[in-house]
Amino acid sequence: MSASSETPRQDRGAGDQTLPAIGWREWVTLPDLGVNAIKAKIDTGARTSALHAYGIRIEERDGVQFVHFRIYPVQRRRRGAIRITSPLIGWKVIRSSGGHRTRRPVVRTTLGWMGAHWPIELTLTNRDEMGFRMLLGRQAIRRHALVDPARSFIDPRHRLLERLNAQHLHRASDREKPQ
Repeated sequence: MSASSETPRQDRGAGDQTLPAIGWREWVTLPDLGVNAIKAKIDTGARTSALHAYGIRIEERDGVQFVHFRIYPVQRRRRGAIRITSPLIGWKVIRSSGGHRTRRPVVRTTLGWMGAHWPIELTLTNRDEMGFRMLLGRQAIRRHALVDPARSFIDPRHRLLERLNAQHLHRASDREKPQ
């Protein structure tokens, strides 16, 4: 049996609660943002989580700041954009592994994985040079899962999420064809 098709092992976490194992890469959902499936890399070396975003624009309405952006949930593809507007909850200065600092907008949303949902914060940035459109850092998985770096795609529904992602891309391709 392959590692991706095994039933997730249960481990003990802080406070003696049982936590599921999460692999080093997983299909997740961001239902508040309209994202049915996106592949995320789980990175315990990163404190914060990041989402690859294009066309980031900040706007203020009635004293509240909003961030407008687009994402392309399929890796290495620039089709099937999802346009998002979300309240801006703040800014974070992020230091890369190379020591470079960038100031990024932060949004709060819901992460879905293995049938569970919980709130997370995401910084918005250009991840063109990275292999994954989304990075899940320690804060996002803390108290929700324990990382098993030898495994990936642990959620038994990962094939369904892959198909949802392919269907999204196919529908977007149909919309982009000239009439």
